[in-house]
Amino acid sequence: MADRKIVAILGVGMMGPGIAACSALAGHPTILLGRNDERATRGVEAARANIKQLLEHDLVDAQQAEEGISLVSGSSDFGGSMKAASLIIEAVSEDLALKQKIFKQIDEVTEPGTIITSNTSGLRITDIARLAANKERMATTHFWYPGHLVPLVEIVMSEHTREEVAQELYRLLGSWKKAPVIVRKDLPGQLANRILQAVIREAVSIVESGLATAEDVDTAVKMGMGIRFPVWGPLEHIDAVGLDLALSVQRDVLPGLNNREEPPKMLGDLVAEGSLGHKTGKGLYDWTVKDMEQLKNRRDRFIIQSVKHLRKEKSNGR
Repeated sequence: MADRKIVAILGVGMMGPGIAACSALAGHPTILLGRNDERATRGVEAARANIKQLLEHDLVDAQQAEEGISLVSGSSDFGGSMKAASLIIEAVSEDLALKQKIFKQIDEVTEPGTIITSNTSGLRITDIARLAANKERMATTHFWYPGHLVPLVEIVMSEHTREEVAQELYRLLGSWKKAPVIVRKDLPGQLANRILQAVIREAVSIVESGLATAEDVDTAVKMGMGIRFPVWGPLEHIDAVGLDLALSVQRDVLPGLNNREEPPKMLGDLVAEGSLGHKTGKGLYDWTVKDMEQLKNRRDRFIIQSVKHLRKEKSNGR
């Protein structure tokens, strides 16, 4: 896929506009496809707001922002948008049957050279592409939320995905200033979400056992391992301290960790009683006193400052 070709993104909900912002800022005419014109227009507005946020925090300059804003458009014309694009990213809700239907339809109306990907966060691309004929050009491109801020994109290959497709996506997403990784086995949870789910399982179990409160668990992660993870990964850590020490610690700690295959009982009990988190006002925290918007704003500011620092280090050749 040559640079500056058209990118079409299906879905204007939580992820589509952020992905569109990245695509447009990389110089691609970008179509946000919605179920109707009104939804498509709202998606374009959200993508442009994401670009403006990047401008406000000096992650792009005024000329880049102006060009990016001009390159985002909305449409409800499925066939026309699919035929025009060289890369199609599906970002609809996590509904396997819906995604399978969409992939089959895209496969039927596009040229053989068009790359088709899904932004699924947990479904297998093998299952999503099951009804399509040309599976070799299909992969997952999982952007992490917020898509316009978090650098990671996981490129997941099925057993049918051509190596050239994965490498082209890796090169392309790198040119979007993302941090792509290639995942060569199509397992539930891909790569990073498998690590995250293991952390969540242990974190909930710690609260369930009375070892610490939810607030103290989150503080320990945010102010300890989490604050160094952007530049000090877990495998770099064990190489740094010595694999002999890492092995000794694992022998001591692993037997007491939660290794059950089912989710912690506490999580199931909270869901059963209708305590679903922020959307119901109560979960592990009381959201009638804890401010979600304040927390999101703090998250975004921290990500922005981290991305600035990482880009500065990269430009200095570190």
